[in-house]
Amino acid sequence: MDGEDIVQDALFQAYRRLDTFDSSRPLAPWLFRIAHNQCIDFLRRREVRQTAEAAAAEPDSVEPADPAGPILGRAVEHLVLALPPKERACVLLKDVFDYSLEEIVELVDSTVGGVKAALNRGRSKLALLPLPSTLPPPANPEISRLLHLYVERFNRRDWDGLRELITADARLLVADRFFGPLTDAPYFSRYERLTTSWRMAVGEVDGQMAAVALRQEDGAWTPYSIVRVQTAAGLIQHVVDYWHCPWVLRATSSVAFEPC
Repeated sequence: MDGEDIVQDALFQAYRRLDTFDSSRPLAPWLFRIAHNQCIDFLRRREVRQTAEAAAAEPDSVEPADPAGPILGRAVEHLVLALPPKERACVLLKDVFDYSLEEIVELVDSTVGGVKAALNRGRSKLALLPLPSTLPPPANPEISRLLHLYVERFNRRDWDGLRELITADARLLVADRFFGPLTDAPYFSRYERLTTSWRMAVGEVDGQMAAVALRQEDGAWTPYSIVRVQTAAGLIQHVVDYWHCPWVLRATSSVAFEPC
C-alpha cells in the first residue's frame, strides 16, 4: 500500500512539473528521478516516525544533550576557509545531510565520479586540519584596540588610515572569492562601490571579537556578515571577510555588537 501511495505521489509530482521536462531527453530517467526522490522522502519520514515512537517509549527522565554552542559556528567557518565551493557542498550534502551520491549529482550538476573525487579531496583536506577549539581565546587588548580603530576608519571610508593599521605583507581572504596580499587587492574600493547602506561595528561572535558588517533594513541596522582579523606586533596581518557568505553568520550561536 505504501508503494502504491508513492506511485500516485510521483505521478502527481510529474504532472505538476511537466513544464520543466525537456522533451528532447528520455522520459523514463526523468520519471525515475521523481519516483526515487519520493521514495527517499518516504523512507526518511518513516525513520523519523519510528525514532519518535521509540523515543516516546523511553522514560521521561532523559539527560539533556549539550547544545552545539559556539563550536558549530566555528566549524562552519572552518569548512568555508578549508574547502572550495564544490568540495564543501559535496562534503556537507554527504557527510552532514546524508544525501545519496545520485542526489548530490543532481544538486551540484556533476557526475558520480566527479562527486566521489570532490568528496575524497574535501575529506583529505579536512583530515589534515586541526579541529576548531571549543573554547574562546582570552581577551586580547591589542585586538580590541586595533579592531575599534579598524571599524572607526572603515565607517569613515578612510582607506589610507586603514592601510596604516595593516602590515605590508598582510593577507586577505574574502571567503569564496579571493586570497592573497591585501595591498594588491581591490578590497576597500569594492566596499566603496556598494550601493546598499552598510557600516561596521565592533562585536562578539561566538565569544570572539570580530567586526560585524551591518546592513540597513526598514530603518534599523541588522547584522549581515563577519570580518575577523589577526594581529601581530601592533598591526593587522590577516583579514577574513565573509561578506559573500552571509549564511556563516546565521550558523553562529551568539552575535552581539556595539550600538551604531
